[in-house]
Order: sequence, then C-alpha cells, then structure tokens
Amino acid sequence: MSNDRCSRRTALLRGVLFASMVSLLLPAQQVSAGQAGWDALKNGTAYVIMRHALAPGTGDPANFDVSKCDTQRNLSDQGRQQARETGNLFRTNGIAEAEVFTSAWCRCRDTARLLALGTVRTLEPLNSFFRLQDRREPQTLALKNWLQARTGDKPLVLVTHQVNITSLTGIFPKSGELIFVGTGADNSLRVIDRAMVAAQ
Repeated sequence: MSNDRCSRRTALLRGVLFASMVSLLLPAQQVSAGQAGWDALKNGTAYVIMRHALAPGTGDPANFDVSKCDTQRNLSDQGRQQARETGNLFRTNGIAEAEVFTSAWCRCRDTARLLALGTVRTLEPLNSFFRLQDRREPQTLALKNWLQARTGDKPLVLVTHQVNITSLTGIFPKSGELIFVGTGADNSLRVIDRAMVAAQ
C-alpha cells in the first residue's frame, strides 16, 4: 500500500472513530425535524435507511466471521432498547408494518428484528464495506439500482452501516438514526428528514 493511500485510510479511520466517540456523548433524546419524513414514508415517496442501533466500538474484531455473531461487534443492552424504542417510534407515527431489509451483520439483523415491523430479509448491497473500501462505489450503485427497480406498497426500511449511509447520502449518521430519503425518476436521492431515539 502506498504512503498516500495509507495516510488517507488512517485519516478516514480516525474520523470514523472520532465521530463514533462523539455520538456516545450526545444526550439521550428523541430527535426529529418534523412530520415530513413520516408523511413521505407513509405515502410511498420516501424510504428509511437506518444505521444499526448502538454497538460500542468501531469496525469488527480481527477474527470476524459474518456467520458467527460472537466474532462481531454487537448491540449493547442500550442498543437493543434503542432498537425497540425506534420500532415504537414507527408505530407512534402510524407505521405498524413495513418491508424490512438488512445487512447480514448481526448488529444490523438484531436491530431490524427488534423494530418488530415485519419479516426481516438480508440485502447484500447493505453489507458493510468498512474493511473493503473498493466495494464502496459498486455496492452503492447496486443499492441505487435495487431501489429504482423495487416495487411494493409497504413502507420500506433499510438497516445498514455508517459507511453505506454516508456513501449513499453524504450524511454521517448516529447509531440508530433514521434518514428519510426520497428518490427521483432519474435515480437521484433527496434527504427529506432525520429522526432517532438516542440510546439511554
């Protein structure tokens, strides 16, 4: 690896670590910019992409195996409660059932399941590329194409990782944050709203 590439990777990892530490210091509160996102989700003009709930740390252990949860960074008790309360937030806003897709990582699957909004299915473009930055562009494009081709009449909820959300929207989400995204006919994206239940 060249010195320039190594320096860029080191800077990226430091930025991710700093943002993760800051997110842990934020006060516990429900944050929402308003009803725009919920209304768009209900009428089918937007979907939600959610960062998994609180799972302290960064990345995954060196012995990471996507099929074994005990080799991964997982939700804390706070994270599990945050995911349950986020599911309640959906229901409070009139959404009791949704199509839910998730990364294969256990912290995402557990978050998706604890939302209790319906059957949870794995979608490969939602998998983390934190360790494989060369996957960023092809996975983001694959997700955009999937969204463009999708048909369905239920609200759509995608549970994934910070790197995926940042690549898609330009936003660095907090753990458990919901990003409401509208899509245009030309495959363009527009962030409509943000909401979250902070871990307590």
